[in-house]
Amino acid sequence: MLLAVRQKAHLALLLVLCLAGPVRAQISVTDSSGTALTLGQPAQRIVSLSPHLTELLFAVGAGEQIVGTVEYSDYPPVALQIPRVGAYNSISYEAIVNLAPDLVLAWQTGNGGEMIARLKALGLKVYVDEPDTLAAIEQTLEQLGRLSGRQSQAEQVAAQYRHKLLDLRRRYSQQQPLSVFYQIWNEPLLTINGEHLISEVTTLCGGRNVFATALPLVPKLSVESVIALNPQVIVASGEELQRRAWLKAWQAWPMLDAVKSKRLYFVPASVLQRHTPRILEGAEILCEQLEAARGE
Repeated sequence: MLLAVRQKAHLALLLVLCLAGPVRAQISVTDSSGTALTLGQPAQRIVSLSPHLTELLFAVGAGEQIVGTVEYSDYPPVALQIPRVGAYNSISYEAIVNLAPDLVLAWQTGNGGEMIARLKALGLKVYVDEPDTLAAIEQTLEQLGRLSGRQSQAEQVAAQYRHKLLDLRRRYSQQQPLSVFYQIWNEPLLTINGEHLISEVTTLCGGRNVFATALPLVPKLSVESVIALNPQVIVASGEELQRRAWLKAWQAWPMLDAVKSKRLYFVPASVLQRHTPRILEGAEILCEQLEAARGE
């Protein structure tokens, strides 16, 4: 009798579970700030507060789930059609709340702690990204894939990224080192120190950042400080017209090794200054330029 009662109870439980549908497992990740984030199901309405995060979402196949983003989110071109909620350093909280996102992606350095704290205070689920190494980009791809329900594609893209990174490191990192000055702006004259991701790219290519020990992350320089360190290579960023003017300006200092040897190069900012898989396109350009410089 007792056995029959237990069997009926078991069958009743199975019926309830079948009617309720499949049970979804929670999604839990730890973001770059060390904060645990849990979603009950993959996010379907995502607000991205950085161009690089928008690009990463498209890379893992979650572009159509973005309901809002910020200025300069321009890759892929279809991203230009996404409604704007401000710029990375100035957003409309009202616009974000009205979009009813189930996930907000924030950039620690660009958005800042105050903005992130306010978003969380509004009850929003916030994932914080701070891609300070090349390896961190792979990790962010995988985590965004999980959060958006695009894990399979994210793992494929992450694997492709990892293999290309390993290939570049194998081909170039042990080459004869060259001292490099990387210019990200002209007035004021700005570069990057050794903690910056671009400095890691320089090392990957067998280069040595001459301002690796400078402070802060993006130091402001004088022309005299560049002359004192006398880099063998000067690499300009910026857009096409900026690049021409910046590199031409260094011709006024013929005592520089980089000028004497005509080792003045350019890498588009769009492929080297955005923390996405495309950074390896910029890395390949820089690696090839340094390889050419070694042969001169």
